[in-house]
Amino acid sequence: MPTSMLDELYERAEKDCVALRIGVIIDRGGQVLLLERDDSGPVKATLKLPGTTVEPGEPLDTAVSRGVATETGLLVTGIRSHVGYFDYLSPIGKPVRRLHFAVDVAATYPIRLSVHSAYTWAPLDGDLRVTPSIRRILQDYRELARARNPLTETSR
Repeated sequence: MPTSMLDELYERAEKDCVALRIGVIIDRGGQVLLLERDDSGPVKATLKLPGTTVEPGEPLDTAVSRGVATETGLLVTGIRSHVGYFDYLSPIGKPVRRLHFAVDVAATYPIRLSVHSAYTWAPLDGDLRVTPSIRRILQDYRELARARNPLTETSR
């Protein structure tokens, strides 16, 4: 992915006065890696994409690689595309923009979790236990994948 596009996303967030977070889509043959927090309550928490908070001045590609390595132990070999973003307010009321990227990794195993209790490879065309915002991002990713290769399994 061109550095200029990453720089533009970063600059736009600075102009909009929003903190940046990263969400990463790791696709393994039409299945996406989702992480689960330790869930001891009666209601199952939603699953999440690997990601991280972007540190001040940190390049986005560095944040993507760091977030994936920290949360999964996987090595990012490249950012394929910017999939989309959404804005929200943090628990303390600060504006946040969560940028989502599809990446390539050296291998999809072994996964070494650091802050999550479990992971799953969930089919992109399945009924995923994710937030509505993440569901929209994954739908956008399916459409991008379909446009790139209309004969793949993710195009269903």
